[in-house]
Amino acid sequence: MHATQLTASAIYNRVPKVTVDFWLIKLMAVTVGETAADFLNANLGLGLSKTSLLMSGLLLAALMVQFAQKRYVPWIYWVIVVLVSIVGTLLTDNLVDHLGVSQEAASIGFAIALAATFAVWYLVERTLSIHTIYTTRRELFYWLAILLTFALGTAAGDLAAEGLNLGYLHAGLMYGAVIAVIAFGYFGLKMNSILAFWLAYIVTRPMGASFGDLLSQPIGNGGLGLGTVITSAVFLTVIASVIVYMTLSHEGEEAVPVKRRV
Repeated sequence: MHATQLTASAIYNRVPKVTVDFWLIKLMAVTVGETAADFLNANLGLGLSKTSLLMSGLLLAALMVQFAQKRYVPWIYWVIVVLVSIVGTLLTDNLVDHLGVSQEAASIGFAIALAATFAVWYLVERTLSIHTIYTTRRELFYWLAILLTFALGTAAGDLAAEGLNLGYLHAGLMYGAVIAVIAFGYFGLKMNSILAFWLAYIVTRPMGASFGDLLSQPIGNGGLGLGTVITSAVFLTVIASVIVYMTLSHEGEEAVPVKRRV
């Protein structure tokens, strides 16, 4: 009889490593999520319902492609992030505009849903690390958490910029200051890396949304008047350029060592 042995082998993490380019493209994606949702809803006249159905369908199709890869592939991963950003924005807009839910209630509700997702994720997997997303179940938890961070960020961003009358610029700067505090906690005070990542991921959403609105909204509404078309086109160009760089350089790919029985 042959004794069972454990051999070390490697599989690939299905999400990218956290780099400077990761945060850059993430900020671009959340800005596009805000402006693209407004463009489809208002400029093209699709309305919230049709826009929500269309973008949700595209998101589900992209997720099917992503799950089939079983590793990190830059173009499909970041396409999904952009789509999740749009769908998260639309989810909040539907609650507030169609169902009459207040921005405060939406923010609290999404915060509770996100906390519950993290709690169940940890109970099932015993980790919230983004460096070991190598199973379908973990990836499902990951994308659900990402969706809720975008929805929460949209609600919180709108609450600060409009509900509290801070304006887009001041709201963006406020969230930027919060991110600086998180960065100081991580680099200076040795905050847990997983906690720091998810806090920063949540806060970059309203910051990006605030600056996206600042660029695209009319001057009379407190914006710079560039419009959703120009703003979305500029940011999509930057996103595409960074994705090409990531693909050619293999930046973000991360092998996960695992032990298998033979």
